[in-house]
Amino acid sequence: MPGAVTPSSFTTSIVGLVGFVIWHKISYIWLMLTAEKKKKYTVEDYMLLEEGAPFQLINYDLVMSPSPIPLHQVISIRFSNALVNFLDAIGDNGFIVAAPMDVKFDEGNVLQPDILYITESRAAEMVTTRVEGAPDLVVEILSPSTAYYDLRQKKDIYEKYGVKEYIIIDPIQENAEVHIIKDDVYVLHQKAQKTDTLHSVVLPGFSFDLNKIFR
Repeated sequence: MPGAVTPSSFTTSIVGLVGFVIWHKISYIWLMLTAEKKKKYTVEDYMLLEEGAPFQLINYDLVMSPSPIPLHQVISIRFSNALVNFLDAIGDNGFIVAAPMDVKFDEGNVLQPDILYITESRAAEMVTTRVEGAPDLVVEILSPSTAYYDLRQKKDIYEKYGVKEYIIIDPIQENAEVHIIKDDVYVLHQKAQKTDTLHSVVLPGFSFDLNKIFR
């Protein structure tokens, strides 16, 4: 009978309608997730996080920083202590601190270097509730969860804003690299293996035997 609705056609219509609704909902959720992914976070968003929240703001993206492995912390303490002892010995009253310490570079970048140093003359203007601007020296200790950022995105930010010396310590490969700024670009100044002595350029006279951390 022309125009009659048969059970099979009715079922097909219902299935089609349900399929359309499901497809529409999935599309909506995907669009929302995509929009969320593309959202650019700023310092204002970052400051809304709870104090101590394990995040850094890297290129307008909130990046979680998992708790570091024990060796990472051992290296951080020993290297920090060596720097502090050296500065005390030469009467340098510069600002030195280990993570977590917020360093704001711009509205889309608030990083937390593992260790940072700022000369006394600059620290008076740069250090308030956080550090505003580029430290003179930054140390990052690699871990599986942070290596990509330390070697790429964070390194690019340090370079862009003129961190004079960037030391990268790799607990897995048991080596360290010293990068210094030349003509606004990082160049490798030293690659030290676990039996070598690392030397700083920003802090002339400072040296560190890597066998103290790589045994």
